[in-house]
Amino acid sequence: MNSIETESIDVVLLCGGKGERLKSAVNDRPKVLAEINGRAFLDILIDYIANFGFKHFILCTGYKSDLIKSYYKDKLRNLRISFSQELKPLGTAGAIKNAKSLIKSPTFLVLNGDSLCKLDLVEFIKFHIERKALFSAVLLKSEQAADYGIVSIGDSDRILKFDEKVDTGEGCFISAGIYLFDNRIFSMIPSDKNFSLERQLFPKITKSDFYGYKTDADFIDIGTPERYRQAQKILK
Repeated sequence: MNSIETESIDVVLLCGGKGERLKSAVNDRPKVLAEINGRAFLDILIDYIANFGFKHFILCTGYKSDLIKSYYKDKLRNLRISFSQELKPLGTAGAIKNAKSLIKSPTFLVLNGDSLCKLDLVEFIKFHIERKALFSAVLLKSEQAADYGIVSIGDSDRILKFDEKVDTGEGCFISAGIYLFDNRIFSMIPSDKNFSLERQLFPKITKSDFYGYKTDADFIDIGTPERYRQAQKILK
């Protein structure tokens, strides 16, 4: 399919959130298992990623982790699924550090488990390699940025600033929640501590080789009841 050996790149999926805003629509399971026309959203996301040749998926679980483990325990597929469970809330960066022993590839892909951006993941990896980046993030143009991380871009797509969930009231670039990280990132995240990618880690690494990959690909997020209903229609 391509010259990028995606099967050797580990995929980390952040699945530990409680989904507080979604509870009026989905209250009996983690939001990543919310049903979309009879299928778990996480199934749809994994299938999309696997289509690019990725084989090893690490699910970072927290809230109702037993339901996610039992759901995938006996699923027959030609993929390898590992589980990293946090015993207390560790935040998005803390969850990645908690999974360190399972992540073997020097560069690994990280995605939020409650959203789907239909970009070409191989092109994203090529972008990352061409710039010799330590870290890269997928960026979307948006008019409504209050619920997402707002990103300022400089020359050569270098990320200059990352403001998590502030409302500018104007068009800007936001994070799609998809990242490529060099494993040197582990040294920047404290162990066994609640630590956020967006609020605590990214502001520290904007002076590093941190790049933004801009895309206009379709983006689906099931974080609220309204977006969940939209996802049911879009993915029908």
